[in-house]
Amino acid sequence: MSNIVVVGGQWGDEGKGKIVDLLSKSAQIIARYQGGNNAGHTVVTGDEEFVFHLIPSGILRRGKKCIIGNGVVVDLKALIEEIDYLRSKGIRVDSNLYLSENAHLIMPYHRLLDEAKEERREGGKLGTTHRGIGPCYTDKMGRIGIRIIDLLDGKIFSQKVRNNLEEKNFILKNFYGKRGITPDKIIREYETYKGKIKHLVVDTSVMINQAIEKKKNILFEGAQGSLLDADFGTYPFVTASNPIAGGACTGLGVGPTKIDKVLGVVKAYTTRIGAGPFPTEFSPELNETIRLKGREYGATTGRPRRCGWLDTLVVKRAVQINGIDKVAITKLDVLDETKVIKICTSYKYEGKKITDFPNQLKVVEEAEPVYEEVPGWQEDISKIRSYSGLPRKAKKYLKRIEELIGAKIYLISVGAKREQTILLDNPWS
Repeated sequence: MSNIVVVGGQWGDEGKGKIVDLLSKSAQIIARYQGGNNAGHTVVTGDEEFVFHLIPSGILRRGKKCIIGNGVVVDLKALIEEIDYLRSKGIRVDSNLYLSENAHLIMPYHRLLDEAKEERREGGKLGTTHRGIGPCYTDKMGRIGIRIIDLLDGKIFSQKVRNNLEEKNFILKNFYGKRGITPDKIIREYETYKGKIKHLVVDTSVMINQAIEKKKNILFEGAQGSLLDADFGTYPFVTASNPIAGGACTGLGVGPTKIDKVLGVVKAYTTRIGAGPFPTEFSPELNETIRLKGREYGATTGRPRRCGWLDTLVVKRAVQINGIDKVAITKLDVLDETKVIKICTSYKYEGKKITDFPNQLKVVEEAEPVYEEVPGWQEDISKIRSYSGLPRKAKKYLKRIEELIGAKIYLISVGAKREQTILLDNPWS
């Protein structure tokens, strides 16, 4: 029996979808603990590609139970569309999917406020996806949020919608110059959604803790990456929740003593989507080359990702704040044609050497990355299935990563497909 948390070790988009899919083969339960449908996990099985936004990618494997936990904010329209999408591809979604009754609902006014706030920001746009994630979490912390369990009681739901819209419509009209929303329209719309999801709703905390008592293998899945964490990321260019391992406890109602391992997912280079500081970002020409080779476009929005050299200060911070035991290295094959590979080992700021990722945004923005250079292997590794088969120079690069981040590598991904994987150590053993 093992309970494993999978976290992103950079700014998200590290390839967690594939890793969760691989690890879910040996899990009985796969549970998502934070974020919303602003996240996208991509899994390639055979010749077919699946993109997930809310549902754990473990749904692709038969006999698994998938949970959307209380820490996730749920857009019911998006969830129903995702269920229909999976069913259209022949994937069963019924008694294998569970939705926490304590999860908060993203409402139409959250999406409007998200878009209006981003439009109003002058020169400091955060690069949000306009999906209402941040405003929903704001209402949750402000104790005016609407939960799934509230939707199940028509009277409570109606009253909460009407109360909230008194404030939201006033702000939308008088501060942002937008049209308000009619409460009756929302109530009717969500009554339709309720009929489609109420059979999925349970107390998922009880469900997970009962599974722990029965010594089931449970995989805890986060969205985004550690450096987008609301507390430890490059604030304010962060997400509105806690993607780090600690978020699994609050986002699913599981005690920290029940977590056995934390596994990180780290891309062989670095990417970031949207706004925010990025010390190791490539030149425009190399950015485009790697973006095209690595298919670095957002799974949810299609936005191009910014690409750069591996920043070990970022990964070291992730190892520290998550208590990462081991890491998976993804997209190593994207560097196949690179003649010289750079690794950021420290920053230089105002004449001083910095070896720990700084909290002050100004320092991250203005710091100069200090690089080591290692020779590239310049050969196709996408068909290699064992560590011994990797080129010597690729092994040297991986070894140096381990030394700099302070964590061992247990898995290497050399392509998008399931079989394009080199497993060094089984984390379930």
